[in-house]
Amino acid sequence: MRPIRTLMFVPGHKDKFHARIGSLGADAIVLDLEDSVPVALKAEARDKVAALIPALAGTGPKIYVRTNRGLHAYEVDDLRAVVQPGLDGIFVSKAEDPTDVEYLSRLIAELEHQRGLPIGAVRLIVPIETARAAEFVFDIVSNPRVAHLVQVTAKGADLERNLGFRWTPEGTETLYLRSRAVVAARAAGKPHIIGGLWQEVHDLDGLRRSAEFNRSLGYTGEIVLHPSNVAVVNAVYSASAEELDYYRGMVAAFAQAEAAGEGAVMYRGEHIDIAHVETAKRFLAQWDV
Repeated sequence: MRPIRTLMFVPGHKDKFHARIGSLGADAIVLDLEDSVPVALKAEARDKVAALIPALAGTGPKIYVRTNRGLHAYEVDDLRAVVQPGLDGIFVSKAEDPTDVEYLSRLIAELEHQRGLPIGAVRLIVPIETARAAEFVFDIVSNPRVAHLVQVTAKGADLERNLGFRWTPEGTETLYLRSRAVVAARAAGKPHIIGGLWQEVHDLDGLRRSAEFNRSLGYTGEIVLHPSNVAVVNAVYSASAEELDYYRGMVAAFAQAEAAGEGAVMYRGEHIDIAHVETAKRFLAQWDV
């Protein structure tokens, strides 16, 4: 499974944005029924998104929906409307612990059964937005229905308010949380971790630096908020020609050395053994198409 490099939010009630989804270039779209939709337009947005899912299915990007959550439970009417053939998954709103994720998974399973979908067909993308969620990150991402973890570090958003840190463009105040999310996801066998989000959408240099920082930590994609951000982030999270050449050459050099009875080789000035080659093979399996 390829990672989601770019995950772009589109308000569920705005028709003018819906018409452009196929041309955005994002790997996945989140049709939003939550924060970007005014309360008075929630029902209208739900109906529009429900009708849009079959129209978008198979047209390019993966299709997710962020549904609402009330004080005590996830919005069942939202789930009833959007769990249908063509939906790739749900972007989970404000999960606090593994119980929330399991409860939501069971609701979806019942709807999958009713609609004739395979149980587990609708996957979850779970953002870590609070201190409690961060404490339970491994248990959350271990749920079989969770496909992608998102460590949210947006300026002034839920996590900053909840933890009380002071956001900086460098991101060192959330380095621990970002790294912990990567460890938890990989330990749970979920290799694709999404970062985000960069809110100064016209500062493309800042966006690139932020994305490159996340990639260096092990992230495989980012949430994006504006069409101009898609190409920048896709480029950061794609294999460069130089990387492909480096890893292909490494595999070839080691194979030659191994055939000669050697367990290590000097490659471009570096000492390379089987561990490095396994890393190269994993990289090429993901990106060398």
